[in-house]
Amino acid sequence: MGLTRREFLQILAAASSSGFALNGNGVERSDSNPYEFPRFGNVSLLHLTDCHAQLLPGHFREPNINLGLGNHRGQPPHIVGDAMLKHYGIKAGSRAAHALTHLDFVAAARTYGKVGGFAHLATLVKQLRAERPGALLLDGGDSWQGSATALWSNGQDMVEASKLLGVDIMTGHWEFTLGADRVMEIVEKDFRGKIDFLAQNISTRDFGDAVFKSHTVREINGVQVAVVGQAYPYTPIANPAYKIPQWSFGIQEESLQTTVNGLRAQGIGVIVLLSHNGMDVDLKLASRVTGIDVIFGGHTHDATPEPIVVANRSGKTLVTNAGSNGKFLGVLDLDVKAGRVTEYRYRLLPVFANLIPADVEMEALIQRHREPYLPELTRELATTETLLYRRGNFNGSFDQLILNAMLKVMDAEIAFSAGFRWGTALLPGSAITREDLMAQTAITYPYTEVNEITGADIKAILEDKADNLFNPDPYLQQGGDMTRVGGMQYSLEPSAPIGQRISRMTLNGKSIGANKKYKVASWASLDETASGPPIWNVVSCYLRDQRKISAGVLNLPTLVGVNGNPGWDA
Repeated sequence: MGLTRREFLQILAAASSSGFALNGNGVERSDSNPYEFPRFGNVSLLHLTDCHAQLLPGHFREPNINLGLGNHRGQPPHIVGDAMLKHYGIKAGSRAAHALTHLDFVAAARTYGKVGGFAHLATLVKQLRAERPGALLLDGGDSWQGSATALWSNGQDMVEASKLLGVDIMTGHWEFTLGADRVMEIVEKDFRGKIDFLAQNISTRDFGDAVFKSHTVREINGVQVAVVGQAYPYTPIANPAYKIPQWSFGIQEESLQTTVNGLRAQGIGVIVLLSHNGMDVDLKLASRVTGIDVIFGGHTHDATPEPIVVANRSGKTLVTNAGSNGKFLGVLDLDVKAGRVTEYRYRLLPVFANLIPADVEMEALIQRHREPYLPELTRELATTETLLYRRGNFNGSFDQLILNAMLKVMDAEIAFSAGFRWGTALLPGSAITREDLMAQTAITYPYTEVNEITGADIKAILEDKADNLFNPDPYLQQGGDMTRVGGMQYSLEPSAPIGQRISRMTLNGKSIGANKKYKVASWASLDETASGPPIWNVVSCYLRDQRKISAGVLNLPTLVGVNGNPGWDA
């Protein structure tokens, strides 16, 4: 049995001595109960995305570098720190400031506590649904990957947690790294009759047949609501293609427009795109594909307090993104009259674990899935003396730890680590457990390798990665953040054309020679033949030898031409 509304609000009132109050759309801005706000309109949609299998509450530091270039410069989501507070009118030092920025992270984390956790999220979802009859819960993907238990159970812990949470509809990205057979097993067995897995942009390579349903239509309080799924379009590029060899991806604008047109012709009152494109791609898509009322976005982990309204040739589309790690829940209330959306209210709710009581049933499910692995999950490897985090365009202190481990254990001159956005944060003085390490490394292709690579090839690799991040056309940004680099130094000019962004590459103070070969360690290769020790074994060895860890100074590129950019808080 769930809490009554009165019980829920009484608990929150007792806990929230320093929350933030709702002010129209978007984010709470002053001291009040963050979860008490009136229902609006007749259609409600709840949105979470990119939880990356984090079933327990934790800490997650938002980036201090999220550069926007050209028309994206200084625009959400490419604003960080004080620039974000100013843009949204958020008080420095508040709970909202902690949720949305990296500012004073350690002190604020100790003040406001952990965020997320499916047991706490479940309580919040139940309460919101009790107040909003018929509300749908949408999951934007990256749910079955990111933890030890998700990896070891082949995603089963997350599948069962999602069903218990009450997810109605989802799309995917990292889910596909479990392999096509496993994905189809879950969709056709575990999810059948319970959760719709949608992806209008995935087809078979041979005949172009749809692999998944493109959309579903649900009725909410007499209003027909269509949800169209958009999986991550670059999965076979950013992740191993051999995991899904018979599937073709892509943005598929034309087929999306055809689907939307068909739904409009049926008189559907609300059309939603549940997307894992990434924020900048969604913004471009919204300007080109017409007839979509709202895009619930994912992939780039951007916590965006207010929807961005994008005009297109036949109307406007709201574009949102709800962060990551189970840290936020988006709530969109729509007023639909005469078959069209007339007004909306949006809230991006941070899930503070100390403000929301844990749902007993979800807590029991989580404990049941963790029980077989507890001795290994809780095994302490070392203690960190500094904040360890991963998030930002170029590096994080946990990334630096991984780089340091590869350089030392694999006896390499240079180390490359993929620019993943997922991974929890550890406060200074915390034990680093096996579970903490797996939260940074738990993937199905974790193998390390050492190769002899020329300086020219190193530059080409970095140029390619930089173009994935900074290509002026969002549709050509096909990866995550910049590859993390250990051992060598370099300069990067984000606004330069491809081939000219990387310069001044040095190793131990000496210029890297174009024809000279260097010993380079890496992991997460997209090549099926990679077979070195899993990265967690390499880092575990390093941690056990060190015992007390300090990531030290981050190895960041020297950035050129970004002074004054609101997406950079150095």
